Amino acid sequence: MKYVLIALFLLNFSIGFSQIENSKEDDTTKDVEKKAPKAAYNQYRIITLQRDTTYVDTSLTIKKEYEYNYLRKDIFGLLPFANEGQTYTVLDFGLKKFTSFPEIGFSGKQFNYIGVNDIKYYSVATPITELYFKTTMEQGQSIDAFITVNTSERFNMSVAFKGLRSLGKYVNQLSSTGNFRFTSSYNTLNKRYYLNFHFTGQDFLNGENGGITTIEDFESGDGAFSNRARLEVYLKDAKTFMKGKRTFFDHNFRINSTKGDNNLYLTHQFNYENKFFEYNQVTVPSTVGNTNINRFGDSYVTSNINDHTRFNRMYNKVGAIYENSLLGKFQFFAEDFRYNYYYNKILILDSGIISSSLNDKINTVGGQYDYQKSKWNGTFTYSNSISNQPMSNLDARLNYKLNDKNEFIFQYQMVNKIPDHIYNLYQSSYVDYNWNNDFKNEKINNIEATAKTQWLTASLQISSIKDYLYFSNDVTNPQQQIISPKQYDKAINYLSVKVSREFKWWKLALDNTVLYQQVDQKEDILNVPQIVTRNSLYFTNYYFKKALYLQTGFIFNYFTKYYINDYNPVTAEAFVQNEKKVGDFPMVDFFINARIRQTRIFLKAEHFNSKMTGNNFYTAPNYPYRDFMIRFGLVWTFFQ
Repeated sequence: MKYVLIALFLLNFSIGFSQIENSKEDDTTKDVEKKAPKAAYNQYRIITLQRDTTYVDTSLTIKKEYEYNYLRKDIFGLLPFANEGQTYTVLDFGLKKFTSFPEIGFSGKQFNYIGVNDIKYYSVATPITELYFKTTMEQGQSIDAFITVNTSERFNMSVAFKGLRSLGKYVNQLSSTGNFRFTSSYNTLNKRYYLNFHFTGQDFLNGENGGITTIEDFESGDGAFSNRARLEVYLKDAKTFMKGKRTFFDHNFRINSTKGDNNLYLTHQFNYENKFFEYNQVTVPSTVGNTNINRFGDSYVTSNINDHTRFNRMYNKVGAIYENSLLGKFQFFAEDFRYNYYYNKILILDSGIISSSLNDKINTVGGQYDYQKSKWNGTFTYSNSISNQPMSNLDARLNYKLNDKNEFIFQYQMVNKIPDHIYNLYQSSYVDYNWNNDFKNEKINNIEATAKTQWLTASLQISSIKDYLYFSNDVTNPQQQIISPKQYDKAINYLSVKVSREFKWWKLALDNTVLYQQVDQKEDILNVPQIVTRNSLYFTNYYFKKALYLQTGFIFNYFTKYYINDYNPVTAEAFVQNEKKVGDFPMVDFFINARIRQTRIFLKAEHFNSKMTGNNFYTAPNYPYRDFMIRFGLVWTFFQ
């Protein structure tokens, strides 16, 4: 990580030094040569895979404060664990995205895994470098270094690396992660051919302590335990490791030589990805007081548990598009999806035979219609399996933009989803963590409506889920976790309403986001807090002849008490528990942010009210939330 930082620093220093030298030359020859005009902001474009375009933004708003975190996005609805780079508890079920193809699972490791749709492509008039830095909990740092350059108007490439190391405040809580990204974009001179390509290499190493063993020590307020390393934990040498590599490209070719009112395109998308997950635990028994227990039940070995899961997938999508300037775009496509999820042996147990792998080939056909005219913009997609697996996806999205300040979005999705692999097959050195299932597909109907107006932003989501898959604990002993996957054969109906509004007066602003959730179900399977809220009161002003822009204030986060999901490190999955309710504690942060030209500086006192409200704050049973700490950092953008 440090070598990447040094290389980027030297690169920017050399560029900056050359610019200084060049500026001196310009001063001496300014009567002969004219300086190049500055590029406009719309010449620095950020483009998604779906061709949505935004522009590089160096402003400092309350939204930038929300996005200044390890995930580099607004995490409203996610509750982070105590150390940076660990998993998150999902408070807003509406954040869950539904896809029909199966994935590996291990969802606790997917929050900071950069997926295909998270990758951005660029087109910039001059090279851009961005450096993100933030202090961590203890003995480490968090960085995200990025550079992009256009060698010509038709070819762009970017390189980025996000790295983190943080020891954490509790025993065995180390996080050490890395996300490498390389992207390139290209189009021919006549603009008949377009290509987007990216490669990612990612790895996440986490110490897994299984939570604290005696919550009474934590909640007592005893000063002896203000040093959190003195609190006993279940696992002192367990760790998880996930890594993945992906090669992806998306390209299209226009058949007719000149673009007109009627155009025909050929398209192809390719994705090859492999992932590896390891759970390692040297010492099997856990010590609680003077007693030894097996936290995850009996094991086949007495020490050095080392469970490996491997997965690879290859995806090809080929299609043809007919584009009419009046009617829109009509696309027909076929998909080929192949996967291999495997272990290195077949297990013959008393309970039955546990196979060594899941592998299959899934073929689908489908169509997509895109319409954009005046104030309307819509995309309608349907795909269905033509191979043995019953699988389908219907996704309809319609936008109506009344004007620049008012927009309405409607979306309907109906998914017949193949289960993620971890539900159907898992092998472990722990006796009860071996299963071979054949679950039904999950069926999801989801309706969303969003209004983005000049007065407020409001969204409504209604979901109906059948054959919902989840994990739950099979033992009643609170000191043990023996979880297994289950399928709920009844319907679960979910409703959420989220409203955001910012009020401004003078140099003060109050930004509010409130989420209301309700679940209709026969049993407590899908548990969510009824209310989640975030309220920010802050002051902004310019100083030093507007050279400095200052932003300071308070952020209040809160969610109502509910049966929060617990976390299991062996499977890196959250599981349902109905023994302990968590919530109803305020989390207040104080921040001071500043912008000097293209540099944004952040200083925050996180959860500074923790000593005032008592030690009753958790992200999961036995996993305390973060204590008060002061963290700082910056985001520095260079336009070269």
